[in-house]
Amino acid sequence: MTKRTKVINRGIYLLPNLFTTAGLFAGFYAIVSAMNADFTIASIAIFVAMIMDTLDGRVARMTQTESAFGAEYDSLTDIVAFGVAPALVIYSWGLSELGKLGWLVAFMHTAAMALRLARFNSQVATAEKRYFVGLPAPAAAGVVVGFVWIHHDLGYIGGNSIMAAIITVLVSILMVSSIRYYSFKDIDLRGKVPFVALLCLVLVFIGISVDPPKVLFTAFALYALSGPVLFLRSKKGIRGLKRFIKK
Repeated sequence: MTKRTKVINRGIYLLPNLFTTAGLFAGFYAIVSAMNADFTIASIAIFVAMIMDTLDGRVARMTQTESAFGAEYDSLTDIVAFGVAPALVIYSWGLSELGKLGWLVAFMHTAAMALRLARFNSQVATAEKRYFVGLPAPAAAGVVVGFVWIHHDLGYIGGNSIMAAIITVLVSILMVSSIRYYSFKDIDLRGKVPFVALLCLVLVFIGISVDPPKVLFTAFALYALSGPVLFLRSKKGIRGLKRFIKK
């Protein structure tokens, strides 16, 4: 999601905005690819946009080039890359078979992403840094396009529109929910790490390379499920579950 922090600098810096522009290009290219029924390329483009979205904020903080312009530009890019693009990809792949219901479900994803981003930006100064409130939009996009990619990779050209609609609705609800998700923002990329950490990183890259569609979809799906699981394990979740059972 947008790495928006309290910034007062009104300048425009080239380096972080290059990554943001690359993310915008990837999101737009995903839309074009989906219109041409090239869903593998469309899915890969959105995952590339996720990488760019991660890098632009990190680079801005590390080079001390954060700015108000960069934060706003990043937010607008997220709308395209993680709101409009995934919705159009899954609509073109399968939701279009549902007629009016299909495009309404696709719109639900875009609207939920926009609402989540607006809430995030309005609470950025007071929000806890370790957790996101609601499923981050890039993760939601990862679940949606990962579902398309894995089916397209297996040779299914549409045909699973009901499941596509269910997944899109579920991730949309999670985006605007108050469920907390670990943000990974407390990981110090500039600090020293043990050798085993580098070994694990190599194994992660190898695992993704073996079967990118299945591995990436599974990873994002597990992350999406981690929020509800942690909520149910919390005291608040346990009390709510007990009240529901008593009813």
